[in-house]
Amino acid sequence: MSTPKPAVLLNTRKSAFDELGFKRTIAQLTAEIVDLYRSDSIPWVVGYSGGKDSTATLQLVWLALASLPSHERTKPVHVISTDTLVENPIVAAWVARSLDQIGKSAAAANLPITAHRLTPDPTDTFWVNLIGRGYPAPRPKFRWCTERLKINPSNRFISDLVKTSGEVIVVLGMRKSESQARSKVMDRLEGQRVRERLSPNASLQNSYVYTPVETWTNDDIWVFLMQVTNAWGFNNKDLLTIYQGASEDGECPLVIDTSTPSCGDSRFGCWVCTLVEKDKSMQAMIRNDGEKEWMLPLLDLRNALDVRDEESGRRDDRHLRDFRRMNGAVQLHKDRVIHGPYTQEARETWLRRVLEAQRCVRETGPPAVQNLELITLAELTEIRRLWVLDKHELEDSLPRIYEQALGTPFPGGRIDDNLVLGAEEMRLLRDLCDGDDLHYQLTRELLDVERQHRTMARRAGLFKALEGAIRRGFYESAEVAEARAIERQEALKGVQVAAGTPDFPLLRPLELLDPADQAPRRTDPR
Repeated sequence: MSTPKPAVLLNTRKSAFDELGFKRTIAQLTAEIVDLYRSDSIPWVVGYSGGKDSTATLQLVWLALASLPSHERTKPVHVISTDTLVENPIVAAWVARSLDQIGKSAAAANLPITAHRLTPDPTDTFWVNLIGRGYPAPRPKFRWCTERLKINPSNRFISDLVKTSGEVIVVLGMRKSESQARSKVMDRLEGQRVRERLSPNASLQNSYVYTPVETWTNDDIWVFLMQVTNAWGFNNKDLLTIYQGASEDGECPLVIDTSTPSCGDSRFGCWVCTLVEKDKSMQAMIRNDGEKEWMLPLLDLRNALDVRDEESGRRDDRHLRDFRRMNGAVQLHKDRVIHGPYTQEARETWLRRVLEAQRCVRETGPPAVQNLELITLAELTEIRRLWVLDKHELEDSLPRIYEQALGTPFPGGRIDDNLVLGAEEMRLLRDLCDGDDLHYQLTRELLDVERQHRTMARRAGLFKALEGAIRRGFYESAEVAEARAIERQEALKGVQVAAGTPDFPLLRPLELLDPADQAPRRTDPR
């Protein structure tokens, strides 16, 4: 693809370069960064996503450090990038190459800059939560992914650094013009500054946030990136090409009027994201470049995760989810059951589709993606553990699904040497239950609870585990469970009216609370 030629249109937005001009503004900002760097011994952490804002921010920091004599470059600067393991593959590959080049170039230039690729804890990745634990695909009112995949890895790194150094300065490419919400947050934190240009970190103690490009517009960012050579040897025009490819119309204006969308408005992120109605950037990439058609299986899987009612267009995945919460409780909202995690059948289907998409990409994609991992072996191992040991799914179906989807045996060994019941025994048990799936699940769990406790010297927790299994599985059907929950709700309302209890929402029984899709109350569908 040829390098896009940015259109120059009438600009009615206030540029950060208007007052002093481009060169003097950059010189002044570089001097400010130098002064902040020299002022103390607090280490810096630069957040880097590979996008335009973080690239411009890191370039400014790099220019400032390069202007210092080598004996003054005493303070470490850590460049961190969080890979959620479900990033857009094009962007993920770009960031991985960038981090590698940043490390090499910094060492060659004798700069105290080190690059770090952070990932979520292997037990808490997107697929482990969705396929392993059964969390339904994220939605605006149940946004369980952001904290686990993005925030926790970076916060963990910063917290560890605070423990060793006492304080940390986090340098971010946040800009007030990104959105009204972002602007309000930055204005509020600006009013709490304890030092010039350093805002308190709202989530971490003893860390401060520095945002050097906070007043820049999209166009200011692109003007800087196009006029200033990338410090670590990457071509910023390639980054511009990525943004152009992800824009709806393929255009990428640098200077725009208020009616023209900038290519800087493109948003990259997780290819599985269901917090938006459509993944416009991936769609545009595929449409604008025939060589990226290998991403179609990913787009199809993302759209499948975003289950919607054909008539209303609203999210509706209840048919894929258990009528019980993870703890076995049946909860109501407006006399309807609030469904819990994905069923075993749905989770097995999602696993099969991920593996099949991975195989398809490897077989049809370019050489660069022939070893692409949509789901890692560590994730598969944790999913298998959750299914067999936590959810008591003794069929141990993951190795079978893996081999069927990829055509090769699962590389993991036995999950538990004490697992005397397996797929064949479970098939016989299901036949004995004569199609009663709830009865089968209850019996299977009771057998596994006994197995897990029989080798213990003290069977602490046995009766509690048995009681939990019975509470989850004593229902005759989902319809009976719903009717029972409604009956209990009406009974509680009657008691409340008879006793004259004030209708305080926070004092209502759990079944009477409006859970608003349970997001405000907790971060998992229990």
